[in-house]
Amino acid sequence: MSCFLRPATLDDLGPLYELAKLTGGGFTNLPPDRKSLRAKLERSAAALARETDKHVDDLFVMVLENSETGQVRGTCQIFTMVGQHWPFYSYRIGTLTQFSKELNRTFRADMLTLSTDLEGASEVGGLFLHPRERAGGLGMLLARSRYLFMKAHRGRFSSRTLAELRGVIDEAGGSPFWDGLAGRFFGMSFQEADEFNAVKGNQFIADLMPKHPIYIDMLPESARHVIAMPHPSGRAAMRMLEHEGFSHDKYIDIFDGGPTMVAHTDQIRSIREAVESRVARIGEVTGERRLATAGRLAAWRAAYAQIETLANGEIAIDSAGAKLLGIAEGDTVMHVERA
Repeated sequence: MSCFLRPATLDDLGPLYELAKLTGGGFTNLPPDRKSLRAKLERSAAALARETDKHVDDLFVMVLENSETGQVRGTCQIFTMVGQHWPFYSYRIGTLTQFSKELNRTFRADMLTLSTDLEGASEVGGLFLHPRERAGGLGMLLARSRYLFMKAHRGRFSSRTLAELRGVIDEAGGSPFWDGLAGRFFGMSFQEADEFNAVKGNQFIADLMPKHPIYIDMLPESARHVIAMPHPSGRAAMRMLEHEGFSHDKYIDIFDGGPTMVAHTDQIRSIREAVESRVARIGEVTGERRLATAGRLAAWRAAYAQIETLANGEIAIDSAGAKLLGIAEGDTVMHVERA
């Protein structure tokens, strides 16, 4: 496998734009808009240029590159703390219990309440893999490498990490959740609102979204049915997040109703289990295939590599993996079990 993950540069604007056009909508972090993508790349470059691991509002954009062709085949993003530039809105699912003495009955109603509870958390998002590359573990490489980047630069990230999964989108590119709730207040389609949010931010949500709780039973069946459900293409991503220790904690996306997954950063499996080892030898090895990363900031790389743990705790790594990571003997590698 000849792909490796690296921080994006401004030269990746064209390939990222081409990937964004393939998403089919609902990917707020990867809009098919060159100006927005350029702003993301510039913001990422500024974060990579700062050497100190200070916890501020940063964004890191990564790209998956085929080392043989130089083509960009996927991308992902990491936000160090959301809700700093503009509010980070979610709907929180809650229950209101009321008792009628006259009827001798208890009534329970599920409700959606507009919330900024997750403000300040780190976020992993913007993950998209070219449709022709969805095999061979490349999706897992994109997803899990982000956590090793976080561990290598731990001081830049929050104690809590979230991941928003795209909700159900119909064949026409619309959202049953949006149509049944927010669309009634905004006079625009889901696609229009999603594109506006990706380019201009979500202050319009604060301006126009009703502030009072919404009774779920008052929504049309089409909207109720998709609450907290991931898009079919995101079910595997949800399983990967759950495997890493994320859980759905009753928060959903305000646009499409998709689930928001949350985890304590230090308890994310890849972060908890990853180890650092000195490379004693590069060449033929008999060890297992592992996810490995090396370097810092702009020089950071991630790839699969064959790694053998030696008696003294150091490692031997295969030549192909070492080449993808850009390392030499004596360098340090962070690695974790692939599965």
